[in-house]
Amino acid sequence: MRPRALLYRLRSWFYRRDVTLWYDPRYRLPLSGLESGAGMEPRRADFVAWWLADSGAVPRSRRRTPRRISFEDLARVHDAELLESLGHPDTLARVFAVDPSDVPVDEVMTTVRLACGGTLGAARETLRTRAPAINLLGGFHHAFPGAAGGFCPVNDVAVAIAAVRAEGFSGRVAVIDLDAHPPDGIAACLAQDPDHWIGSISGSDWGPLEGVDETVLPPGSGDDAYLEALGALLSRMPRPQLAFVLAGGDVLAGDRFGQLGLSLDGARERDLLVAAELDFVPTVWLSAGGYSRRSWRALAGTGMAVAAGSLAPIPDEYDPLSARFEMVSQKLLPGDLGDTGDITAEDLEEALGMRPRRQRLLLGFYTASGIEHALFRYGVLEQLERMGYRQFRVGFDSAGLGDRVRLHGEAEGQEHLLVELILERRHVLGVEVLFVHWLSLRNPRAQFSDRRPRLPGQEVPGLGLAREAGSMLARMAIRLGLGGVAFRPAHFHTAYAARHAFAFIDPERQGRFEALVRDLATVPLLEATRAVSEGRVLLDGRPYAWEADEMAYWLRESPSEPGEAERERERVRFTLLPEAPPPAVRAPAPPGAA
Repeated sequence: MRPRALLYRLRSWFYRRDVTLWYDPRYRLPLSGLESGAGMEPRRADFVAWWLADSGAVPRSRRRTPRRISFEDLARVHDAELLESLGHPDTLARVFAVDPSDVPVDEVMTTVRLACGGTLGAARETLRTRAPAINLLGGFHHAFPGAAGGFCPVNDVAVAIAAVRAEGFSGRVAVIDLDAHPPDGIAACLAQDPDHWIGSISGSDWGPLEGVDETVLPPGSGDDAYLEALGALLSRMPRPQLAFVLAGGDVLAGDRFGQLGLSLDGARERDLLVAAELDFVPTVWLSAGGYSRRSWRALAGTGMAVAAGSLAPIPDEYDPLSARFEMVSQKLLPGDLGDTGDITAEDLEEALGMRPRRQRLLLGFYTASGIEHALFRYGVLEQLERMGYRQFRVGFDSAGLGDRVRLHGEAEGQEHLLVELILERRHVLGVEVLFVHWLSLRNPRAQFSDRRPRLPGQEVPGLGLAREAGSMLARMAIRLGLGGVAFRPAHFHTAYAARHAFAFIDPERQGRFEALVRDLATVPLLEATRAVSEGRVLLDGRPYAWEADEMAYWLRESPSEPGEAERERERVRFTLLPEAPPPAVRAPAPPGAA
């Protein structure tokens, strides 16, 4: 570890910095296609806020709730034409790489304005207290005064600087951009600022940026080269009176758009080096980019480094969504979810034949009201409301294979089916599990397009809530005393989405699946699942047909043998055939031709 980072850690042992954390649950963008399309973890701010509180790194008492930025503040930096265009779904769809039908404009702009308000609030507070402040959504460095793009609708850093300037701050501002991409928008927005310095380390050469001390590293540079370049950059930085650090998570190896190849340990040391250099300087830390499942871990590491100088790793097995749902589940009493056993007037009328019997209990326990209450407590209904749905209704019936659950919601005066499940108790390998025969998460207001292509088996676009659904099913199984959750993935992309929690019951089948994921790793998921569905994937040179076998998430010890999966994974190889070109269209014969 570099000496300055070590010194920062030593100081942290003697006194704790009063770091503030700016966060709002509405930092999650209500765009159902964002995760599948861009690979962005929409829950990143939630995960980090939960972990920092649960680990004690930043107690809840240090959490601050932002206010939406005013258009007056935005107009100090951005043109009126740009601000007006942000009220149109087409503009926001282009910025966030989604289809316009997927954009609830008011809710998306609420998220954007809260994030900008968080950056400004953090700047004001750190100037007042001189303690670091962290905003869990911000660092929109690609927004120009008159143009938005690259997941950056407005430039929160420039807006915050302009606002504190208007309030009398005249000191030097430093912007240290450690996102994997250059700060082109920040450079343009600060071109007229009287006293600033911008430093950047990126992995993308977009040409020279005027006014930026920029270092461009080659792809796959890794920790050592990056940290050496960072030390050199910090040595050239003039001492600021206010600093903004864009601690991008897209520097990690495996990021979809970043190529620098850092480890989580390397990203943590990056943050310690910067924190040490800026110790006692009012500093705002921002999340910037991150397009992998691990990006939240990098940002959580930023919080741990800044607040406590900590190098403690976040346990690999820690799943923030499961941990959160477990906490909520513990607060849900059985009477909140299921039948209490009390006899009601409706029960008597049914027993006397005065009214038809109805299936009141799902899996012999849950009431419709209980399921709706659970969806509310787990935050699912809030997300659906932000997508534009209201007046939710849960209903049960029998589907032959098991109990069917349906969730309907209203939008624009019409009721829509949003969620449908068919569940039953079943024994798998001698263990009673919750078996999911069917699960459909539907966003009928959204549309398929080039930006959001149809996946095999889809009727309408999804809700982007598959992980929430999986965690809820696990909590249901635990409450019912079952040993796990199982289902049959009909398509490659379904198994791929579930792979972190579920595994195929047959170890050899699991090994082939892991080999398939390995051998198609460089292929976008949409292309890979289509290729499997269309028979364009070869297994050891022969056409491969998807094997829709059972997968399980074991809540206790798995009864499968892992060694068999490893042997099968190493034994087989998959290859991809190119997509057949469309048939040539024969040109019509010219007039008079024979």
